[in-house]
Amino acid sequence: MNTLIPQLATIAIELDEGLAELRLDRPERSNAINEAMWQELRIACNWADATPAVRVVVLAGAGRNFCAGIDLAMLASVGEVVADADPARSREALRRLILDLQDCLSSVERCRKPVLAAIHGACIGGAIDLVTCCDMRYAAADAYFSVREIDVGMTADVGTLQRLPRLIADGVARELAYTGRTVAADEAERIGLVNRVFPSAEELLAGVRGIARAIAGKSPLAIRGTKEMLNYGRDHSVADGLNHVATWNAAMLMSADLEETMAALRERRPARFRD
Repeated sequence: MNTLIPQLATIAIELDEGLAELRLDRPERSNAINEAMWQELRIACNWADATPAVRVVVLAGAGRNFCAGIDLAMLASVGEVVADADPARSREALRRLILDLQDCLSSVERCRKPVLAAIHGACIGGAIDLVTCCDMRYAAADAYFSVREIDVGMTADVGTLQRLPRLIADGVARELAYTGRTVAADEAERIGLVNRVFPSAEELLAGVRGIARAIAGKSPLAIRGTKEMLNYGRDHSVADGLNHVATWNAAMLMSADLEETMAALRERRPARFRD
């Protein structure tokens, strides 16, 4: 079984007993997302998805802040990157660039394993796009959030405007997107952007690891199916979702995991599942 951990320049990865921690690792730049980090987010999430030994992912940030959003140097260079003598080809190149950046973040959502964001300090701009792709979000008391794109004169284009209104009330999402105002951790919890607030960054990581380990102890096949159904149901009608889960369970219900669960209940012991 291949569990070889990718060695990346901007993301540190650790794997321990089913829990993979992905740590944004540009602390000197508040983990601003540069070209390398965009691509490495996809590499890391594809690795977590494909590696059976990974059951749950925790996404965190090194240093004082979770993530300060897109690296401004990268943003400033976009014009040069897509430059072409033909304006139409330049616009096509920009569209393809945006679609690729969207896909880098959507890889978090596509990962079959639950991804839990542990957020401390700044979570602004592109970082909001990133955490809205995660299954759950948890914050330290010092965390703060801002949909900052409006303050640099652009429309957020890699996921916030599509995912945020599915997490919090539509009017609140619009207020944050239109004003760019800062939301403190306690308000983020109140509006449903984060599940829970912990007093400190250390307690945040300990708490999120505990939740992740609880998930890692469940049937991996059932967890993957549950994420599939939740994501599918979010984007489809109730009738479509019911049909989809019926098809899924027709194939997946009668599993070794179900047999192990029944045996563990009979024998009054913890269930043990294969990866």
